[in-house]
Amino acid sequence: MSAVPTPLSDFIHGHSVEERSASGRDARTTVPRSVMGKYAPAADRPDPVQILADQETCRVEGLIPLRHQRMSANPFAFLRGAAAVMAADLGSRPHTGLHVQLCGDAHMSNLGLFAGPDRSLVFDINDFDETAPGPFEWDVFRLATSLQVAAREAGHPTKFAASLPGIVATAYRDAMARFATMTYLDIWYYRIDSELLRNWAERADQPSAVKRLNKTEASARARDRWSAVRKLTHVLDGTRRFLHEPPLLASLGLDGEPGRVVKRMFNEYKDSLQIDRRELLHRYQVVDVGHKVVGVGSVGLLAFVLLLEGRDSEDVLVLQVKEAVDSVLTQFTGLSTEEPSGKRVVTGQQLMQASSDAFLGWVVGPRGRSYYVRQLRDMKWSPDPLNMSVEDYQTYAALCGTTLARAHARAGDPVAISAYIGTSDTFARSITEFADAYVAQNARDYAAFQEAISSGRVTSTTEDVDVSLVVDAHGSVVIKSTT
Repeated sequence: MSAVPTPLSDFIHGHSVEERSASGRDARTTVPRSVMGKYAPAADRPDPVQILADQETCRVEGLIPLRHQRMSANPFAFLRGAAAVMAADLGSRPHTGLHVQLCGDAHMSNLGLFAGPDRSLVFDINDFDETAPGPFEWDVFRLATSLQVAAREAGHPTKFAASLPGIVATAYRDAMARFATMTYLDIWYYRIDSELLRNWAERADQPSAVKRLNKTEASARARDRWSAVRKLTHVLDGTRRFLHEPPLLASLGLDGEPGRVVKRMFNEYKDSLQIDRRELLHRYQVVDVGHKVVGVGSVGLLAFVLLLEGRDSEDVLVLQVKEAVDSVLTQFTGLSTEEPSGKRVVTGQQLMQASSDAFLGWVVGPRGRSYYVRQLRDMKWSPDPLNMSVEDYQTYAALCGTTLARAHARAGDPVAISAYIGTSDTFARSITEFADAYVAQNARDYAAFQEAISSGRVTSTTEDVDVSLVVDAHGSVVIKSTT
């Protein structure tokens, strides 16, 4: 594999705006906009069920059925867990060569509100497990497809669902055109917060939109650190501890070797933080450790939770220590680095987000396992795709398209990308064409996955599964499962 692309400051340095625009238009020769949306499965397309199985070889075997169970809920849940399948399909196609830092898993539920370090609510991408450099259009394809799949699953008319990719692409085009004219500092400082969202709604003279925004903001603020504490812990003999509700939440404690290993990783992780955040965490002590199953596609990776206590029992904080593995994209982009996967996630998040978690950091644990650390919840909110109205979907699609463009403009060349896209509807039509085709592909893959469950090739039974965490001979925390 070749080295990672040079930083933005390198590949635009010394080139005028006119030259960068020309490079974007030149990319149309490689991938014409009118054909970029054409999709058909490759003749040698790998079995999607096998792709998922290969991905699971490094995961906790006893938790894999839970991953399958969550993915089998509906086509949207399957799409969420099948980032590796879509990456293989995108990787088999010609691409523009206009590289950015990709989210890598830009489905609609991986965007939402969360609290910035200044405690204001920010709307942005909020999941970076698969982040890696790659062609900008891959994120757009996945985001557009996810909205169409979700809207169909929510019961909205097929014609309406098929209109959402065009809304995403148009918002992305218009936003990228604006960013192409902005200074680098203005792009870097630009963020979509609740105040900006409220201004948009008020300028559109939509009282109902303002009302929905107020309700959404209240929901997000209710998901603060204490909501995580109340949900995940209880007070036992006067001391707050994590609940033990396996397999979703397993209490570790600090007396056993697993808890001591995780605590050592926490102490080492603090070295990855800015000095002020490091000093702040030094004032907290770890009072309990647990393991919490999270997400859909992430199920089976180690995901610890740390309960920290500061000044007193009312000054508490919950951090998540989540295992990071290779991005599903890197084998298809030909772009990789030697950095640990936890650092890759943190770097990608900091490049793409306008405002990142104050405690975002990384650590390499025993046996070379890599982790990243962040706050759990902290006003994190994403809409429920199955309970969104037509108006909600339209607004959300445009918001997501704008947000993705802003993230790409921070770690890519907005001038070249905007020049490639142009001002016509060609790009939007191509994104719509791809989404239409890939919605059908996802449906076929979902049917194959369901058939694999029915035949016994894939197991999704999670009844009576219990888990315990132990330390192996190499000093690494591993999960043992029993039924």
